[in-house]
Amino acid sequence: MLLGMLSSSLQPGWWDSFRDVLPSGLEVYFGLETEAQAEHAWEPVLIHGLLQTADYARAVLSGHPGNRLHDVAALVSARIKRQELLTRVDRDPLELWAILDEQVVRRPVGGPDVMRNQILHLVEVAALPNVTVQIMPVAKGVHAGLGGAFSILDFQDSDPVIYIDSPAGNLYMEKKSDIRHFGASFDLLKAEALDPDDSTALLQRVAEES
Repeated sequence: MLLGMLSSSLQPGWWDSFRDVLPSGLEVYFGLETEAQAEHAWEPVLIHGLLQTADYARAVLSGHPGNRLHDVAALVSARIKRQELLTRVDRDPLELWAILDEQVVRRPVGGPDVMRNQILHLVEVAALPNVTVQIMPVAKGVHAGLGGAFSILDFQDSDPVIYIDSPAGNLYMEKKSDIRHFGASFDLLKAEALDPDDSTALLQRVAEES
């Protein structure tokens, strides 16, 4: 099943014009994400790519040792283009449920101004009917997400796919046992994180403190 989906995702898509600068294998993820109906993501280090401002993305991508400086502008454009999944009109917009660690929104990526605008952007996007943002407080201590970032991609006519991005490469998992494991982990994260309203309130406080 996954091989069939990967084959389909490699067909020309919005990301095709960026293939020369995309890291190896990332176009596969973009293809799967484009076909997905919903995405549930846990991010303990950075703002999720679908929620980043251009300035935040530029700061992150410029700091990556594997990115050539003259490719950063194209990579930022690809990241912003990808975000159109949240507002697409040719089909239902992607439903995104993102849980971010509190440290993510307190880390001054790009400096205070960039970070303040990024947090305000988070608040704005979280108001979309198809987007939910929760914050995991640092005070929670040990929780189900300490193993690292992951995304669960849900499809209308296929089983979910787990995606894990790591320095060693991209990992896709489709075994039912893996789906149950990561699904249960995400449910625990949802239960332990601040609810969406309290998360928005925290984001607004952080923006004011920046």
